[in-house]
Formats: sequence, C-alpha cells, structure tokens
Amino acid sequence: MLALSRKIGESIMIGNEIEISVLEIKGDQVKLGISAPKSIPVYRREIYVQIQDANKEAAESTVSVDELRKLFK
Repeated sequence: MLALSRKIGESIMIGNEIEISVLEIKGDQVKLGISAPKSIPVYRREIYVQIQDANKEAAESTVSVDELRKLFK
C-alpha cells in the first residue's frame, strides 16, 4: 500500500485517467473528489462489498424453468 500526505487542493493521479483531490478537511473527516471516466465505477468500500455479496447470492440461486415462465406471462 502506498501512503501519501496531501493538503487541501492537492491531488494524486492513478494512471492517466483517475484523479483524486482533497477538497476539505473537517476534524477527522476528509472530503475527496474523484475524477474518472464513466466507464470506471467508483464506490465507497461498504457499498462495493454489498454489491459483491448480492452478485454472489444471485449467482448461487437457482430458478426453475416453470418459475421463469411465470415471470414472462
């Protein structure tokens, strides 16, 4: 892991397309701005974990052909 110190208004670059800027610091909170192409999803970690869990659950569930037919009637 790379650890960097930045001040308000400073930023870091990830590759050529992603820029993370420090927008504000209040007490123990830091507000970041992220500029990235729309093709790159950006999530808070807790949301990312929920999405991964939901995807695993959906992949593991089984649906019968009859249940699918009922959905399309």
